[in-house]
Amino acid sequence: MEKVMNIQIFGKSKCFDTKKAERYFKERKIKYQLINMTEKGMSKGEYNSVKQAVGDEKAKDKDALMLIKYLADEAKEDKMLENPQLFKTPIVRNGRQATVGYKPEVWKTWE
Repeated sequence: MEKVMNIQIFGKSKCFDTKKAERYFKERKIKYQLINMTEKGMSKGEYNSVKQAVGDEKAKDKDALMLIKYLADEAKEDKMLENPQLFKTPIVRNGRQATVGYKPEVWKTWE
């Protein structure tokens, strides 16, 4: 029986790892939805789902991170959601599972 995959790739058009993630799923003929983080960003629900799946490894801009570090937890999340460029990409979701960065070794286990 074939597993049903509901793949969402949150990425940026200039992100090399996002392009590699797209290629990974294309080559395996696995349908995916691409969400451009710089245009659309991520909803609070999507963010919480990813956060639950992977923990807190999503940010990459070190200066902004230093500022965010001193905000209250609720304010941190709001600041991240307001600034999608801070997220490390790609963020790949498959239902309740998620990865941050290029992780084909994990995606393989989803097939």
